[in-house]
Amino acid sequence: MNWLTVVFVILRTLTNPALGAPLSGAPSEPDPALAFTVQLDNLPFVNKGLVAFGLIPSNFTESTGDTLGGIGSAIALKLGSFQQRKDGGFTGTLVVQPDRGFNVDTTINYQGRQHEIDFILNPYYSSENLTFTQAQETLQLQYKKTLLYTDRRNVKTSGLDTLGVRPAEFGFPFIAVADPVMPIPNSTFSHLSMDNEGLVLNKDGTFWVSDEYGPYIYRFDSSGGLMQTIQPPEAIVPRINGVVNFTSVTGPDTGRAGNQDGGSDKSTSRFTRLLAYDISLPLVLRPVLKAEFVVPLPQNSKANTLASSEIHFVSEGILLVLSRDGNGHGDDTTKSKFKSIDLIDIRNATDIHGSKFDSPTHPIAINGTLDSSITPAAYIEFLDMINTTQLARFGLHNGTMELPEYSLFTYRLYAGDPADATLIDAKWESIALAPVGDPKFPHDFFLFTAADNDFLTTQGISLGQPYNAGIDNDNQFMVYRVTLPTK
Repeated sequence: MNWLTVVFVILRTLTNPALGAPLSGAPSEPDPALAFTVQLDNLPFVNKGLVAFGLIPSNFTESTGDTLGGIGSAIALKLGSFQQRKDGGFTGTLVVQPDRGFNVDTTINYQGRQHEIDFILNPYYSSENLTFTQAQETLQLQYKKTLLYTDRRNVKTSGLDTLGVRPAEFGFPFIAVADPVMPIPNSTFSHLSMDNEGLVLNKDGTFWVSDEYGPYIYRFDSSGGLMQTIQPPEAIVPRINGVVNFTSVTGPDTGRAGNQDGGSDKSTSRFTRLLAYDISLPLVLRPVLKAEFVVPLPQNSKANTLASSEIHFVSEGILLVLSRDGNGHGDDTTKSKFKSIDLIDIRNATDIHGSKFDSPTHPIAINGTLDSSITPAAYIEFLDMINTTQLARFGLHNGTMELPEYSLFTYRLYAGDPADATLIDAKWESIALAPVGDPKFPHDFFLFTAADNDFLTTQGISLGQPYNAGIDNDNQFMVYRVTLPTK
């Protein structure tokens, strides 16, 4: 997902598997030598390094009978679940949300859903390298249950491509819960089509989901039933020949094309939008667009845009953003050159909401050049996810392995075997934060992130049918410790 839409709402003791006893000399705090610091308003934002790694095997089956996959598309910490244990570890529950199912050959009728994953976190702070097996003791994961999403009148949602449009409901936009035009597979199969990416949990049990087909934001009740839909400004709604068309196969004339104002060409699609809505009384008043900013995404050495896959609120005007290439485990190219969780500062950016730029006839950028009247957000690199030292501490690597000359490993492994389980996954797409609770560092958080493995497994089940994707790509999770000061 490389468009940005945000709603402002926001153990066991680590043991050596061989000995069955705590790792001797394990420090209780991160090694300062591993830290990386950037300054914003003279406040230190600190990446203290990778502290945990875990995985769920690629062939794991969830309660519906389908393969558990794609779960890094969105994650959130279940409210009230995170607790510290007496032994120094932590427990909690992650709510994880896949996108649209195993769709290598074609899109499928995959019902939207979320899963609950219990975890035990044993942060590892030593600079000594763990084995890949030892590393998995630092974040132990256990699947608990699945919640399925339904459209109006309890109809199942779908992951099929959106070749049709369902008309807006009576009362839209004046009635807060009336739907706008909605993406559906076709006129004879009018189930809501969803390609789910973002997830925010509310205290009352409801939750918000962002979707790439719209791109829309949906509110669901605690049982997974659709309650409400937020439609973005007309400049973002996809149109072909002036007519709304949500298909992901053909790029629209206006609206989200490659989900960027610059179009689907990576060389011109750097500038994207971040939207803020007032959702204080969503069932009474339709959520109102209150602010809109332009964000400049990073580019590689060929000046191609590195897509954003996730954003997360930090404090007023400051957000985290995960931008990356698509290389790594699960991709034909195993060597990643950029995966980073960075900072966005919108405090001095131009607010363009309600302006001419909300019309599809006035793009914010033409051929990759930002309109001169717009000051974009500041983008600050912060957390390098492919740092060789950090990955090696958990038995992981990026692309080629650093092997000694006398190694007897095959050339295939040395070159970066795509079937190597210790290779970092390609598609990291999520962020969740949990407070460390350290009185010496009151602004320290554990930053959880997970990968979308695209349901890639040689022993898969999709809609009751077995499949072989030709590779086993486990569901990988990583946890960092970061300092995120707030005023």
